[in-house]
Amino acid sequence: MRIVIAEDNAILRDGLTGLLADRGHHVVATVGDATTLGEVVATHRPDVAVVDVRMPPTFTDEGLLAALELRRRSPETGVLVFSQWIETRYATELLAAGAGGVGYLLKDRVADVREFVDALQRVATGGTALDPEVVSQLMGATRQQDSLARLTPREREVLELIAQGLSNAAIAASITVSERAVEKHIGNIFLKLDLPPSDTHHRRVLAVLRLKG
Repeated sequence: MRIVIAEDNAILRDGLTGLLADRGHHVVATVGDATTLGEVVATHRPDVAVVDVRMPPTFTDEGLLAALELRRRSPETGVLVFSQWIETRYATELLAAGAGGVGYLLKDRVADVREFVDALQRVATGGTALDPEVVSQLMGATRQQDSLARLTPREREVLELIAQGLSNAAIAASITVSERAVEKHIGNIFLKLDLPPSDTHHRRVLAVLRLKG
């Protein structure tokens, strides 16, 4: 198995390289940032690339974006995201880009080297390898987006104004409707987002969190 590793942590990068070499696999290249991943894959044509999510320069989602680009440009190369972070937005897009040859494992939950290598081989041969926690969060994100999709354009507008911190009166003035109409829209928003009345949670805040998610 020919492998490229994109990991900014030098110790982990070298450790993975040694573990895979000990098991008869060939790490053809390693990179410490996401910007050169595509170039390295194009040069070495590996069976699979192991990619961290948060990499230089901003340590947010560079690795995941690079993985998406890799899937578009080199669909024959398997991609295993190996990170301690779950980024649902781009992970959903990554998994939707192709049925096979993709995986997402969490560093803290891989307790056995053989388990990791088996997952890597599965991805390299067109299979999938997904941590159950990743699946759970992706399903939750999908349901959240589905609930937002149930909002009418006016309800979505009202929710966005709530997110800006506007009061009901200010929202009514902004969209030129009565305050009673705004209250009705907000009630519909809470209903469609499955936010029942609660003594412990502020529903306006929870609704905005859905929007920001």
